[in-house]
Amino acid sequence: MLNHPPIKKYQNQFATFGLLFGAVCWGVIWYPYRIMQDAGISGLASSFYTYLIAISVSAIILHKQWRAAIHQPRSVIWLAIVAGWTNLSYVLAIIDGEVMRVMLLFYLSPLWTLLIAHFLLKEPTNNRGIAVIALSLVGSFTMFWQYDALPLPNNMAEWLALSSGVGFAMTNVMSRHFSSLSITVKSMAVWIGVLLMSLALILFQGAPLPNPMTLTGMQLVTMFAISFLLMAATLCVQYGISHIPVTKASVLFMFELVVAAVASYLLTDEILSFREWLGGTLIVVAALFAATNE
Repeated sequence: MLNHPPIKKYQNQFATFGLLFGAVCWGVIWYPYRIMQDAGISGLASSFYTYLIAISVSAIILHKQWRAAIHQPRSVIWLAIVAGWTNLSYVLAIIDGEVMRVMLLFYLSPLWTLLIAHFLLKEPTNNRGIAVIALSLVGSFTMFWQYDALPLPNNMAEWLALSSGVGFAMTNVMSRHFSSLSITVKSMAVWIGVLLMSLALILFQGAPLPNPMTLTGMQLVTMFAISFLLMAATLCVQYGISHIPVTKASVLFMFELVVAAVASYLLTDEILSFREWLGGTLIVVAALFAATNE
């Protein structure tokens, strides 16, 4: 008789490592994107090229899965659009905004998940869910409180971060209906979605794409490094989510906040006020409550 417990144990260990690795990647990936922007390559252009590289490389390595992906249901297109906007808006927000404020705004996503599930999917909300909503709202109001204006995001980067959190919540809700999709197909949907969304915004803005032939060696190396980080992070996170409970996955992925806090402290001069830390703490507590609510 086969001994399955050791296999399960290793799967859980790899899943945990995958989520922590993904959290580290997303906690620091803003820095190379900022390097590219400082070199004159916008976040849209960087996103387009990095995801183009990711798709091209995966097309070679995962060619069998690509052929299978063609026969997926059309509903996967919506997943690609929503997940694509989620990732793109997050990158654009964290390039131009304050890292921790952007992160905390993104982690309002449990609030949007509960509201979407309640009003669109008609799922009941228990007392813990109501506590999540209340804590999230109090935390966001605390962060954005101003005496002479409404407590709303201060700039486009923060609005993008907010929309990224909404998109992440919608992606989570949609994933419940696409549970039959493989990890590879979901990852490819995300990459293609970001590529198409970035291209659409570039065409809408009329901003020219920099010629790849004019990029320096260091810029090309940076783009390839970002691409491989994105590929590894996406695959690892999808694997982790698929093999361990949602509660544990949600808590582990919040390690991203720790990584981002350390990275922003070491690499930038950004400092959060006491009020922002207080509001952010309430948002994190709300996210943990939402995780244990699963």
